[in-house]
Amino acid sequence: MQINIKYLGHSGFLIYDRQNRDHSVAIDPFLTGNPVAKQTAAEIKCSYVAISHGHADHFGEDTLTIAKANDATVVAAFEITEYCGSKGITKAEPMNPGGRVETPFGFVALTRAFHSSSYNGQYMGMPCGIILNIAGVTIYHAGDTDLFSDMKLIGEIYKPTIAMLPIGDRFTMGPELAAKAAELVAPKYVIPMHYNTWPPIEQDPAKLKPAAISVKAMKPGEMWEFG
Repeated sequence: MQINIKYLGHSGFLIYDRQNRDHSVAIDPFLTGNPVAKQTAAEIKCSYVAISHGHADHFGEDTLTIAKANDATVVAAFEITEYCGSKGITKAEPMNPGGRVETPFGFVALTRAFHSSSYNGQYMGMPCGIILNIAGVTIYHAGDTDLFSDMKLIGEIYKPTIAMLPIGDRFTMGPELAAKAAELVAPKYVIPMHYNTWPPIEQDPAKLKPAAISVKAMKPGEMWEFG
């Protein structure tokens, strides 16, 4: 149960199994055009790319670049994988909320998220949260979402050790609602995301204060050696 979590900035993460570096997942790797990113898409090495929804600050052009460069499998809503296929991506696992796909490192499941999803005016399916199980560690990446009561069920069913929750407000939850979301999911740790990328979503992560849950506020480019 040893993983490394690298915060790519905004809602992007690179997660890999320290015992097997071939098992690695990039989540929402928005780097090109990201003013806080410390890496480029060309520097990302991964075997899977998991996408929560189709907006440019989550899917963007980097998903295609990274997937092609790494011969990586894209895991996302059906419409996103169809779009990827039209752009030359040959390895994909189409899904939708409630679904689960077994992988060499564990599994990926999708949950609901309350948001929208499109890319360059094209509908990209339902927005999703992502459940990632890798090296025996379960992580809940909520994607872009509002607070909703089924987060309690997500916590009860998947029992994530780590939750990644948006706190930027305006387009997602702010820190106060994210604190309540964390309490519903009940992980051991919560990582705030989707904030301080641009002025409209500037937030102080210190305002994220869920009861009895440790907050791990990461800086873009920072690595967390977990386990």
